[in-house]
Amino acid sequence: MTSVLIVDDEPGILSFLQKGLRRYFGLVETAKDVVTAEELRRHCHFDLIITDIRLPGHQGGVEWVRELREQGGTTGVIFMTAHADLETAISALRAGAEDFIMKPFRMEQMVASVERYLDRQKMQRENFVLRRQVDQIYDSSGIVGECQQMHALCEVVKRVAPMPSTVLIEGESGTGKELAARAIHDLSNRSGSFVPVNCGAMSAELLESELFGHVKGAFTGAHLSRDGLFTYANGGTLFLDEIGEMPLSMQAHLLRSLEERTIRPVGSNREVPVDVRIIAATNRDLGNEVQKGEFREDLYYRLNVLTLRMPALRERSEDIPLLANHFMHTLASDLGIDVPVLGENEIELLMHYDWPGNVRELKNVIERCLLLNRSPSLCITATEQQDGETISEQSEASLQLEAVEKRHILKVLELHSGNKSAAARVLGISRKTLERKAQAWGIS
Repeated sequence: MTSVLIVDDEPGILSFLQKGLRRYFGLVETAKDVVTAEELRRHCHFDLIITDIRLPGHQGGVEWVRELREQGGTTGVIFMTAHADLETAISALRAGAEDFIMKPFRMEQMVASVERYLDRQKMQRENFVLRRQVDQIYDSSGIVGECQQMHALCEVVKRVAPMPSTVLIEGESGTGKELAARAIHDLSNRSGSFVPVNCGAMSAELLESELFGHVKGAFTGAHLSRDGLFTYANGGTLFLDEIGEMPLSMQAHLLRSLEERTIRPVGSNREVPVDVRIIAATNRDLGNEVQKGEFREDLYYRLNVLTLRMPALRERSEDIPLLANHFMHTLASDLGIDVPVLGENEIELLMHYDWPGNVRELKNVIERCLLLNRSPSLCITATEQQDGETISEQSEASLQLEAVEKRHILKVLELHSGNKSAAARVLGISRKTLERKAQAWGIS
């Protein structure tokens, strides 16, 4: 819900603007001076402030806004005044004004200024979120699966989505925890953005600034004040991925923000109210981490309102054909190539692989086979067990490409009881090529 605070000592102006701006904002508050305005700001976040330059009391509009900026405030400001000269206008713009309107004005002028500001804010937030999502691993088609576990999971997701409760998603890497989090957000009635952050990718100091924002001069290099991800997720969902990796020193700050529903930018002494739904994810057992003293118990219970567990791909192998064909179609469309058809033997091989990287690994294998125009079985990462060991357990430097290829072809031949024609079809090569390789290796 967008909100505006109007500050002016003229009751007529306050009433005029309050009535005119109601259709643009969910909340319109008015104040006659800075003291009243600050009292309102302590209890509510405002997306825009419209204030007169000359206000009663010891502090005028320009001085007040300049102080807000020094404290780290980033709320947009539109100044209005009946007494303006060039010096006043320059001072207002330097204080951080978005616009400067002369009294008397028509409502159309104010509305145009407000609409320009709201459009800029929307574009900035959307661009910020999109930039952060560029490197996020996410399949936009949503959760895919027909096994009983996935049906049950989807039912829970639909049930909890409209509620404001915190959700903790557990599961191995690559199982689709972020997909589930996005599904919860998309099915909710929250109007804000879905903002993901990897808690294990940053130091405690950097993560604090990333989440809560900072004021100018808060630390070396902080040349400007900046909003944090809590602010960008206001009205929406903040997805805390790899929450188990969050440094202990940051866990206390996060707990306080969750309990108070406020944030304090780094270097600021002011609390900012926020309306953010939290969804956290981890591939660790947080209960064990609490026992080892690696995770705060109070934060664990604050996050663990409802827990969803994403099953590993090996636990739902019946979904592998569905997922493989789904990735075949979506990736082939993205790459602009024809969709190949997976044969029964290829599907069987995919279903018998252990998939340590889960759904993410399956998607990568399918994309690799499309790029190289090879059978998926040839593109599976070399971690299959053979003779009691795995290739990943050996020194990668000692493995020549030919040796890896030989071991894989022998494995496929073994699965097809030595039938070279069937093996060649699965491998995506001609029987003649397979026979030539077998002859070179001394295999009958």
